[in-house]
Amino acid sequence: MTTATAPSAPLTAEDRCDRCGAQAYLRVELQSGGELLFCAHHAREHSDALKEVASTVVDETHKLHGTPAAASDDD
Repeated sequence: MTTATAPSAPLTAEDRCDRCGAQAYLRVELQSGGELLFCAHHAREHSDALKEVASTVVDETHKLHGTPAAASDDD
């Protein structure tokens, strides 16, 4: 299995998990030629099975690590 860090077509908020419909952060290109999209949760849940059938994996879960929200000024 190959993990790509910079896909030619980045995942967007329009891309949805094939399992639950949440925003997709992982694109799996299958050896059979198809493609599956997963949210981070389902990508982790199915990672062992995906490793066996994937030709390429585009992992953009790093996008989930944003900066913390600013503290409120309510004193």
